[in-house]
Amino acid sequence: MSDYEELIKKGEKFHGHICVGIVIGTRMTMIGMRELGMNPMVPNNNLRVYTEIDRCYTDAMQAITGCSLGHRNLKYMEYGKTAATFMDTKTEKAVRVSIKKPFIVDHSKMKELNEFYSQAPEEEILRIENVSINVIRDDGRQTSNSLEICSICSEGVRDNHHTIVDGKVMCKNCAYGSYYTVLGG
Repeated sequence: MSDYEELIKKGEKFHGHICVGIVIGTRMTMIGMRELGMNPMVPNNNLRVYTEIDRCYTDAMQAITGCSLGHRNLKYMEYGKTAATFMDTKTEKAVRVSIKKPFIVDHSKMKELNEFYSQAPEEEILRIENVSINVIRDDGRQTSNSLEICSICSEGVRDNHHTIVDGKVMCKNCAYGSYYTVLGG
């Protein structure tokens, strides 16, 4: 069994089935790690992944790399793009891998899409760019002792995810609006 076949099986097991997202996510991960000089067949504690989409692609990346939100070495950047940046935290070298031609999945043609994206030359379907990371860096593994209390809702905000508005510590929900609404009770 080839490395690709073994890695696609990891993605399938984690995700529940093989789809075009698992195929592309597997290829993106293999390329990103290759460009950093890392072997996707072995765990690497110096890897951090910034994924720009919350879809099947990310499941493949997580299954192959072992990076996760809980380990703080998988970062979700809410851009909705089929792209991810792979970073070696030791060297700070980073490479972004993105799809060249976005597409809408036609489920009636899933088999053909899977075959095309698993066999197409990488330069035909994916863009590879050396990049630098412009976000606050942490080692992704340490537990932060940072805790601030929101002056509005009194909930704790960890890891410097609070904001200051008019000199007051606030959680982002209170400062900018929330994704949820508390129902009566």
